[in-house]
Amino acid sequence: MLELQPAIAPPAAPPAPLPPFALRHIGITPAAEAAMVEALGYASLDQLIDQAVPAAIRLQRPLNLPQPQSEYEALASLRAIASQNQIRRSLIGMGYSPCITPPVIQRNILENPGWYTAYTPYQAEIAQGRLEALLNFQTMIIDLTGLPIANASLLDEGTAAAEAMAMSYSVCKNKSNRFFISEACHPQTLEVVITRAEPLGIEVIIGDHMTMDFEETPVFGALLQYPTTDGVVWDYRGCIERVHGVGGLVTLAADPLALTLLTSPGELGADIAVGSTQRLGVPLGFGGPHAAYFATQEAYKRQIPGRIVGVSQDSQGNPALRLALQTREQHIRRDKATSNICTAQVLLAVIASMYGVYHGPEGLKAIAATIHHHATVLAAGLKRLNYSVVDGPIFDTVCIGVGEASAPALLAAAAERGFNLRLMEPGHLAIACDELSTSEEITELLQIFAHRETLPFTLEDLTPNTTYPEALTRTTPFLQDPVFNRYHSETELLRYLHQLESKDLALNTAMIPLGSCTMKLNAAAEMFPVTWPEFGQIHPFAPRSQTQGYQILFNQLETWLAEITGFAAISLQPNAGSQGEYAGLQVIRAYHRDRGDLHRTICLIPESAHGTNPASAVMCGMKVVSIKCDQDGDINLTDLEAKAEKYSDQLAALMVTYPSTHGVFETGIRNICEVIHRHGGQVYMDGANMNAQVGLCRPGDFGADVCHLNLHKTFCIPHGGGGPGVGPIGVAAHLAPYLPGHGVTGLGGEKGIGAIAAAPWGSASILVISWMYIAMMGATGLTAATKAAILSANYIAHQLDAAYPVLFKGVKGLVAHECIIDLRPLKKHSIEVDDVAKRLMDYGFHAPTMSWPVIGTMMIEPTESESLAELDRFCGAMLAIRAEAEAVITGAADPQDNPLKNAPHTAQSLICGDWSHPYSREVAAYPMVDLKRHKFWPVVGRIDNAYGDRNLVCSCIGMEAYQA
Repeated sequence: MLELQPAIAPPAAPPAPLPPFALRHIGITPAAEAAMVEALGYASLDQLIDQAVPAAIRLQRPLNLPQPQSEYEALASLRAIASQNQIRRSLIGMGYSPCITPPVIQRNILENPGWYTAYTPYQAEIAQGRLEALLNFQTMIIDLTGLPIANASLLDEGTAAAEAMAMSYSVCKNKSNRFFISEACHPQTLEVVITRAEPLGIEVIIGDHMTMDFEETPVFGALLQYPTTDGVVWDYRGCIERVHGVGGLVTLAADPLALTLLTSPGELGADIAVGSTQRLGVPLGFGGPHAAYFATQEAYKRQIPGRIVGVSQDSQGNPALRLALQTREQHIRRDKATSNICTAQVLLAVIASMYGVYHGPEGLKAIAATIHHHATVLAAGLKRLNYSVVDGPIFDTVCIGVGEASAPALLAAAAERGFNLRLMEPGHLAIACDELSTSEEITELLQIFAHRETLPFTLEDLTPNTTYPEALTRTTPFLQDPVFNRYHSETELLRYLHQLESKDLALNTAMIPLGSCTMKLNAAAEMFPVTWPEFGQIHPFAPRSQTQGYQILFNQLETWLAEITGFAAISLQPNAGSQGEYAGLQVIRAYHRDRGDLHRTICLIPESAHGTNPASAVMCGMKVVSIKCDQDGDINLTDLEAKAEKYSDQLAALMVTYPSTHGVFETGIRNICEVIHRHGGQVYMDGANMNAQVGLCRPGDFGADVCHLNLHKTFCIPHGGGGPGVGPIGVAAHLAPYLPGHGVTGLGGEKGIGAIAAAPWGSASILVISWMYIAMMGATGLTAATKAAILSANYIAHQLDAAYPVLFKGVKGLVAHECIIDLRPLKKHSIEVDDVAKRLMDYGFHAPTMSWPVIGTMMIEPTESESLAELDRFCGAMLAIRAEAEAVITGAADPQDNPLKNAPHTAQSLICGDWSHPYSREVAAYPMVDLKRHKFWPVVGRIDNAYGDRNLVCSCIGMEAYQA
């Protein structure tokens, strides 16, 4: 019997319901979605997506991910995983120390969205709180190191040491390509520096600083550990003089807590000091995130990597803070940059600085002295037990000669009693004391080494040597500024932290519509597990048997990210987007070299690329060749094909961002990849814009060989005021053997490129955030989020297009997840993009990304998390500002004395003194009615950047006036 066919097609199956968490994460309700789609002229959201995303790259099936879980279920699942980590007393040292995070700091900074959801302080007028905290950090580092300038901050100690090597190479005049590293440096630091040195043609010499003949073998720089990895405190003056004698620079990797007792690196003669501030109140977190420091001489202030906070003044002449020497930013220097660092560990630097503020100089010195006392008592007891212990001065680490035969048994005995000690070859163990050490613990350790419960002596019988030689004893004061001597009670610190927080605009105040930066919801359920002890109190070099929970977490997250991106393998080690770029290009370089293609060194990069792209390529030993963009902002295919043909035998890679840096889905992306592959190159994709792809298309499917992911963008790790970030890479199968390894833990294969970060899995503790996000969203939620992000961007583009022309659109007239609006027509009327950005502060908004990738424009990315009401509020503010600009254009407003030119307006400027402006106070402060219900007040007026660069001050000097 024939089956009758229906006359019309049956109705499409209703869309799958969104997971419960997705309904909270996505700010656009079904009713709002319908209204927005209608405003854009489409019948449905899916119809819009079909027009916006090229059909040739669309994923034809749902992502293969586990079913989404509710917040409660996901937290329970993660708790079960966390329970498989074992918290032991890790006395391993190696630059990582258990410490106490003061609860007032944990609750009010680490767990506070007012601190962790803020963006990098590029709009300084509404970032004065975290800028002050970072200035405190710099002051603390300057004081402790005895060097006049410091940044805020770097990613980890290994990266900071590698940056010191690169800077030394750049500024040294002796023409040597050799860099000396003391064999007493931490092994993970050695590995990161070696990884970074090789593509630059730097020869690394590892040896004994006492016997190295620098006259016979001149070097451009040297790296020394202070104290050494086995605990010894050396007086490096003689070695430093010998390096200086051949024109080289010396870097000391110094423990900041030890510097409260020891002569500072600056007084020893060092040119650079680097290190980790982890032990200043930051949890171990299985290796990160932790803020590293970098301090150097004044002469190198324009070569110092990373960011410097400086004191300037605002339009009323009041002291104000901002990022100094901004011309060093990588998007300006591009392939001339000496570093690709574009982010920092701001949140962790803030915690470390507040640890210093809370304890003050005497408190820090007391903590250090107690740690030192415990270490020297332990050393004295071990000597009494007839073990070989170094006679030289130590700080916190005791190295014990036990013999090769005894070492395994002693390690096992210690492990049985809950201690992780460090095995040092051959036949030596090391024990590192820390802030948690107690006399009872020292007794228990001595019992292990005595092989009995009853010791033949008491701790009181011992006579430890707690004094340092005069040449190594700190005599210079530190942390004398009032900020380090004022807030030692919890009440005072709590109020200080709240005052600083109130000066900053974060996501808990308003949307932050930054293009390319994806400031989306960082849900509380995602953040909770970060401070669980099972994740936070694990040493990065703890035995693998104690970290099974972390291994499960890594495996699952890697599997999910591989499915989302279409790649065969993932490395979670890179601890920033810039480091992901570097790792990806290093993998490509290793692939070519393994095939004998040493000549493949050309990297093609579009003119519109983010500045870290060319900087990363140069750091990998590649030569950058620019590719033009056409009038629509797409890669110029003719120029690409010509350059690929010209450099065919030398072509290593193309770096491309997708969707493009101009905010559109380029329809020719497959062809672009095919051109590169045809000429033997590899395609590196910058994953900054992955928020427009998840669930809709996958880089691994349409031709990319490598892609880094910004977990602090697409996958919900918060920006933390400028860091932490995480930048894992995904690679195609043929590149998997070259993924980063880590020698300390045996991670990686024989062809791996070596360590990119100091810790094997980078900033491991915050990977739980992305795990929670994916677990709760599932395939349906992730795909819906991407669609909502694209819808919101197109809605804003549609609302603003008449007032601010949208500069680039796809072939169907749509944008991706962000749009670039053109403010250049206003410039001929003396209205700058900066004027609009500062006026937005009066409306309660952080400005979008300014003048990138096109000068005089704004790049807007609303993300999927903002509601229609917030999108309309932002569009209303932008249209109101355009009306204010029109008043200037028509002559109705004074061209120089108007709300745009005078923005932002502070409460002080409105209340104190005469009001002489031709517009009212109400127009200045409350340009929209709803601001009268809730108003965010900038605390300083427009900042004079040029003044700050001419008068660089990067410590608390002058801040008393600011406090007043």
